[in-house]
Amino acid sequence: MPIYQTARYRVDASAVENVKTAIVEFVEYVRSNEAGTKLYAAWQEQDDPTRFIHLFIFQDEAAMTAHSESDAVARFEQAYSPHLVDGPVVFTDHVRVADNAPG
Repeated sequence: MPIYQTARYRVDASAVENVKTAIVEFVEYVRSNEAGTKLYAAWQEQDDPTRFIHLFIFQDEAAMTAHSESDAVARFEQAYSPHLVDGPVVFTDHVRVADNAPG
């Protein structure tokens, strides 16, 4: 069964560009190496560019575990963690109600 999850966080304004670069590199890794990650999207809040939300759809628990235990996640965490403001990343699990995705 698919797993739907979001991650929200805020970083110091001085780190925004570096974090965005790390996000782009990380998403490229996910695209190339994680077939079980059906969606990985990162969005930056328009009215407050220090705030980010990541959206995940994992094929199943095994895909989520493979993602979370990857070296790429550890590298990405090293890029943003020192710059977090307002506490740690908040992960939230969701239940799909409806979408317009094909298939």
